[in-house]
Amino acid sequence: MSKLLAVGTVAFDAIETPFGKTDKILGGSGSYIGLSASQFGVETGVVSVVGGDFSASYLEMMNSKGINTDGVEIDKDGKTFFWSGKYHNDMNSRDTLLTELNVLETFTPVVPADFKDASIVMLGNLHPLTQASVLDQMNQRPKLVVLDTMNFWMDIALDDLHTVLKRVDVVTINDEEARQLSGEYSLVNAAKKIHKMGPKYVVIKKGEHGALLFNEGKMFFAPALPLAEVFDPTGAGDTFAGGFCGYLAKTEDVSFENMKNAIIYGSNLASFCVEKFGTERMQDLTAQEVKLRLKAFKDLTQFDIKIS
Repeated sequence: MSKLLAVGTVAFDAIETPFGKTDKILGGSGSYIGLSASQFGVETGVVSVVGGDFSASYLEMMNSKGINTDGVEIDKDGKTFFWSGKYHNDMNSRDTLLTELNVLETFTPVVPADFKDASIVMLGNLHPLTQASVLDQMNQRPKLVVLDTMNFWMDIALDDLHTVLKRVDVVTINDEEARQLSGEYSLVNAAKKIHKMGPKYVVIKKGEHGALLFNEGKMFFAPALPLAEVFDPTGAGDTFAGGFCGYLAKTEDVSFENMKNAIIYGSNLASFCVEKFGTERMQDLTAQEVKLRLKAFKDLTQFDIKIS
């Protein structure tokens, strides 16, 4: 079983949706990725930074699920990264109310010695130079490097993003980001252009409309499981990425055919994430629940048809 290194934020979020609102709760891409990957029993290390206001109980919870937090730096004199947002009624669009970078502003990731040989590296949504610095610390090129990014970095650090894209195997972005990065409206054409930037595989997330996987002319689509209620979409994309990488680390197979399964596993886990606020649902998730919903995914997508 391969080691998985996840680099991202461990943060506080305050969220408001049509279903309610929260005070500061655990969030951050590193938290969601780690909790999702923990469902596969893989050795996962999270690299991030928190402030003195961050409760040790959160790190203990992660450790209890097999997540190694040796790479989470604690700046006792600083404050943890904080984001506050309000979702619109459609739950697809949101307004950022407040962003406080705090300790993240001067964050320089340090990869623990035990994870410098990780086979799979998941570079969560951070500045491209920060993502590149993680790759620079690895003992050798990982078997698979997966990168997530967003519009913000395309706006302010596009050249740096292009540089780090040359060093990754998979990029995971949403449809809006794919269109901005490529300048193409068609997602098929967008994927072709992004391939030329470096990544061999392009994963385009479409929220409640599923996810697309592209690889050198080949395509695969996985739907999102229709849910009666979505309480909080925050972290669904990171949960998807954690499931995607966790499955690949467990199976040690990074072929296109196996990535199809990884897409399904990622989508399956993301469907749980949105059922409660923040990371709450992922903290309580059981293997039996995952198995039952995976069967529902299979029933949703499998059919017999005769092609004459």
